[in-house]
Amino acid sequence: MRSQSLLSLLALASTALSQDQSPISLSSPSSSAPSYREALLSLHKELVSISSLSGHEQNVGSWLIDYLEGLGYSASAQHLSKPEDVSRFNVVAQRGDKKSHRVLLTSHIDTVPPYIPYSIDEGEVSEETVIMGRGSSDAKASVAAQIIALEELRRAGEIEGDEVSLAYVVGEEVDGVGMKRFGAVAAEKGLSWEAGIFGEPTEGKLACGHKGHASCTIRAKGKAGHSGYPWLGKSATEVLVRALVKVLDTDLGSSEGFGNTTVNVGIIEGGVAANVIPEHASAKVAMRIAAGNQTTGWPMVRERLAKVLESVDAEALSMECGTGYGPIKCDCKVEGFDGMIVNYGTDVANLEGDHTRYLYGPGSILVAHGDDENVKVHELETAVEDYKRLIKHALGKD
Repeated sequence: MRSQSLLSLLALASTALSQDQSPISLSSPSSSAPSYREALLSLHKELVSISSLSGHEQNVGSWLIDYLEGLGYSASAQHLSKPEDVSRFNVVAQRGDKKSHRVLLTSHIDTVPPYIPYSIDEGEVSEETVIMGRGSSDAKASVAAQIIALEELRRAGEIEGDEVSLAYVVGEEVDGVGMKRFGAVAAEKGLSWEAGIFGEPTEGKLACGHKGHASCTIRAKGKAGHSGYPWLGKSATEVLVRALVKVLDTDLGSSEGFGNTTVNVGIIEGGVAANVIPEHASAKVAMRIAAGNQTTGWPMVRERLAKVLESVDAEALSMECGTGYGPIKCDCKVEGFDGMIVNYGTDVANLEGDHTRYLYGPGSILVAHGDDENVKVHELETAVEDYKRLIKHALGKD
C-alpha cells in the first residue's frame, strides 16, 4: 500500500469493511462464457464498490495500484502538482523499464456524485446480467476491460508486455486536471506514444470524435428601483433573459460532421426581492462546440457569442469565460467497428501530442450520470475483445 495519511488509511479501511467482499456467483457458468469472466467481473466489482467522487479518488487509486502490482506491473501514484491536491494522484503503470511505450491505455477513475453502491442482478450470471452502481459504466467499466484485455494479449503471447503502458487519471468529470498533469509530466520526460486508446462509454462503438466544450458566466447590470415604477430603473434579469433567448436562437457554429453548437443554461441568479427591480443578474452556460477544429472552434464560437450580447445591450451585458476547445477528431476507421459522434467531452483533448487517438468503451452515456447507471455483462466482455483488437491494430499486429 502506498504511503498515506492516517486519515486516508482509516477511510480506506472503513470503505473496505462496508463493502460486500463475497465473490460473484458463477455457479454453472455458461459454456460460452469467456475464461476471464470471473477475473473481469471481480475487478469491475472492486472498482465500482469503492467510492471515488471527483476530488476524493485516493482510495480507489491506492487499491488499483496494489492490484496492478499483484499482476506484475510497476505501478505508482503520480501526484498532482498543486499543493492543495497533494492527496490526489493518477495511477500509472507499465511492465519493464522502457521509458516510452508504443500504446497508451487510459481512462478515468473519478465519478460524478452521488455515490451509488455496487449491485448485480440476483441469480446465475449470464450475458444479460445487469450491474449497477456509480462508475459501473462511466468509466470503471473501461478501466476493468482495458486491464483484462491487455493481460489476455500478454498471456497469449500476442504482444510484448512492455509495448503498452497504463494511465488512470483523476478529475476528468470536473476539469481534466489529472490528464493535464499526466501530459505535462510526459512532455517534461520527452515521452510519446504512437496511439492512445481512451476509455469512455461509447455503446461499444468507435467514436469518430466528439464536440468541443467551453463554459461562460454572462452578467447583466441594471439599475435598482421600485417594481411599481419600472421605467425609473433597469431590470438586469430582463436584459439577461432577452440575451439568453437570443443566444439559444442563434447559430453559434455548425459543421457537417458534428452538427450544431448547443448551449445549456445551467444556472440563473439575480435580484433581491420580487418587488425590487434587480440591479444584477447572471447566468452560467455550457456550450458543446461543433464549429471549426480543436484549435479554431472555441475562438469562433466566443466571437459569435460576444456579438449576440452586444446586439442585445452592449452596455449592460458582459461575459467571463474559461478555456475551451473545438471539436475533437478520433480515428474510427478500424475494421469491424461501427463509428459514432458523441456530444460529451473527454480527456482526449487534454493529452497533447501527435499520437493516433481512439475513443471506445462499454456502456451508454445516456445513463452514465443518472441514478440508473448500469452495464451488462456482455458489454464488458465485448469490450475486452474490442480492446484486444484495438491494441493489436494500434501495434500493427492485426
